[in-house]
Parts: sequence; structure tokens; C-alpha cells
Amino acid sequence: MVLVAPAMAIGSGYYRPLLEELRARGWEAEALPRRGHEADGVRASRSNDWGYADEIDEMAAAVARWRAADPGRPVLVLGHSMGGQMAVGHQLTRDPADGVVLVGASLPHHVLYPRRGPGIVALAALVPAVTAVVGHHPRPLFGGPGGRTLMREWAWMALTGRPPYPTRRGLAGPVLSVTLEGDRMAPERANRVLATRWADDDARVTSWTYRTRDVPAGGSNDHVRWVRSPGPVVDRLVTWWEAEGAERPDAAATGHPAGAQPRKPTWPTLGEPIST
Repeated sequence: MVLVAPAMAIGSGYYRPLLEELRARGWEAEALPRRGHEADGVRASRSNDWGYADEIDEMAAAVARWRAADPGRPVLVLGHSMGGQMAVGHQLTRDPADGVVLVGASLPHHVLYPRRGPGIVALAALVPAVTAVVGHHPRPLFGGPGGRTLMREWAWMALTGRPPYPTRRGLAGPVLSVTLEGDRMAPERANRVLATRWADDDARVTSWTYRTRDVPAGGSNDHVRWVRSPGPVVDRLVTWWEAEGAERPDAAATGHPAGAQPRKPTWPTLGEPIST
């Protein structure tokens, strides 16, 4: 079972080709909602706010729901871009899924973006002021419209490198980190940091680059458009899990990694020191 966590400002409906590709391989798949960008029409406003914790709560509820429905089926979380940041937060602060796949998912710390760093700093510095005035993160700013808490937390992470969730080491593997070649939104170095900085010492982290030469005719490995022709990414995911799942009979039998324990999160407020 694969739960897909969408990128910033992208609704779950965009991931229909990815879900169809996974189901064609005999897997089950579901795209989680991205608040403020779904067909229900609910949008960010001064009175409607949310942050990383709220979206991670929804991810944890989906993992628990699928485990209750079929306890013998492993549950994987696939996080795309910002969805990958939330997937890591879920693994660190909740009863972890059996594996995590990060696609174009990076730690957005400006020092990991040599060419775009100044622009990231400028945007991150602007977010608190704009959201204080408007009450949410509006269009046409990057990622808008979005909840003010969510975007303030993202900005804090961009400035400091500290995610808005506890980051003691404890990211249970296995992890598959997919870099999209030439991706300026999520370069390889920033992807690697997100996948490995808080990993357990014995966690298995596999890195793979989706290279331009491997893109099928008419397809793309662009940061967003890869979803429309996801065959190569799904091929790699299936191959990876066939190897990792075979080494984890505990996960296949129980739906939980060996020794996994639920972690009670303690969410810091924006600006509060966060351990790394």
C-alpha cells in the first residue's frame, strides 16, 4: 500500500497517473489531500490555518486506517517535494510506516542551494511579514495560497535548516531517495541531507537519480511533471521494495518494522530551538 503525500500547492488529483501506474503493478495506492488545494474548495485564510503537524496527523491517520483494514499489508509513504518533508516528520514522530520513498524531496535550507540560496533567504524573510498582514500565504508568492503557519514553518526551515518537528535521530529505514536530474527545486545534495541526517545508524537509505536519458518518449523528469509519466520511478520503487521487503519478514507479517515504537511528538513553536 502506497500513500502519496503531494508537493506544496498541488492537490491530490494531480497524482492520478502515479496511482494508476502503481495499481497496474498490483499495488494499492492513495493520494493524501493537500490542504487548501482540493476540490472541496476550502482555502487558507486568517480563520483557516494549518501547519506541518496538522498534515502529518492526517498522514498518520491514513497509515493507521490501512493497517487496521489489512494488518498483513506493508504500508509505504511516498512523499513528493514538501510531502517528503512531511513523510520524514511522520517517520520521526509517529508510529512509522514500513518504508518511505522521497521523490524530489529536500531539506530546503538555503546553504544547500548555492545558486538559489539568496532568493530562498529573501522569500523566507518575506513570509512572516506577508502572512501577518494578509492572514495567510497568498498568491502569487511561491507556494501560495497556503496556511500561514505552514509557510512560516517552511520559511524557518529554509533559514535555519531546522524542520518544524523533533529531529532526534530515529528515522527508521528503509528509505528510497529519488533525485530528478537537473532539478533546481530539489538538488541532489539537499535531497541527501533530508534522507540521511536523522536516519538511524542501521537504517538502509538507497539513493537513485532519475536521469534525463532514462525519460520515456513524451515524458519528463521535471520536478512536477514526472508525475504525468511515472513509469521509471515506479519501476525503481518496485525493484527497491522487492529487495527491501524480502529482508523484512517482520514488516510483511505485522505491518510494522522490527522494534518500532510510537513516538509522542512535542511540536516546537516557530523560533523555538529545535534539536538536530
